[in-house]
Amino acid sequence: MALVTPFNPDFTIDFDGLKKLVQLQIDGGIDFLVVQGTTGESPVLSADEKRKVLETVLEANNGKLPVVYGAGGNDTMKVIEAVKQIPQGIDGILSVSPYYNKPTQEGIFRHYKAVAGNTDLPIILYNVPGRTGSNVLAETTLRLSEIKNIVAMKEASGNMEQIMEIIRSKPENFDVLSGDDALTLPLIAAGAAGVISVVGQAYPEKFTAMVNAALRNDYETARKFHYELLPVTKMFFAEGNPGGVKVALEARKILKNILRLPLVPVSEQLKNDIIAETKKITG
Repeated sequence: MALVTPFNPDFTIDFDGLKKLVQLQIDGGIDFLVVQGTTGESPVLSADEKRKVLETVLEANNGKLPVVYGAGGNDTMKVIEAVKQIPQGIDGILSVSPYYNKPTQEGIFRHYKAVAGNTDLPIILYNVPGRTGSNVLAETTLRLSEIKNIVAMKEASGNMEQIMEIIRSKPENFDVLSGDDALTLPLIAAGAAGVISVVGQAYPEKFTAMVNAALRNDYETARKFHYELLPVTKMFFAEGNPGGVKVALEARKILKNILRLPLVPVSEQLKNDIIAETKKITG
């Protein structure tokens, strides 16, 4: 699950809320935690805050689940320095493709190759054109899949044909993970290995049940949970992430619905809709 960063009313980090969030994931049966991805509002956290968030997650997790740390960017040398400084206790890296610069496919390939050459940790690539301004094509992903410690791609392009081409042609030791909650079920049916989820963070019990059912080819059960969660999934992203998921987590008394600028809380109508849907899902 891609963890949010909880904040207090004065916009400092709510470490107690973060600990409760980690425990919700452990109790909900998820497979691994992702710290300081986009959902964690990483662009607005200082280096010291990121370190303290990671330390808090590692302490609260206490070795129960693997922990993946977000380390990506549009300055290759800075990303290399960041991965070199990742502390002990981290099991892998989630690295978004370079944004804003709009590199060519060769530039994307060389960026990731350079990062992978400076760490022994497993790397999960992250393709999210809606945020980065560029798409990592299937051919580039497949070239990168041949690098030993590049082990998976989190695919959030929404391009089913592209994603299925990666699944069709990838080596056996390379996984494709959904980066789009609404497409998780169809992508698993097409051969994806799982998901790095936002929605599942708020409802780990039911989202995990959906994913696990799909992975064991029990699509009747998987569809039940998929369609139960689909309305709120649309709501979560209607006004940007992580505004929606923070509403649901506040409704579950895990943390406060507070974001740092330039992000703002969702509108009152959407907030009320998410709260009502959360009550239906969680009982």
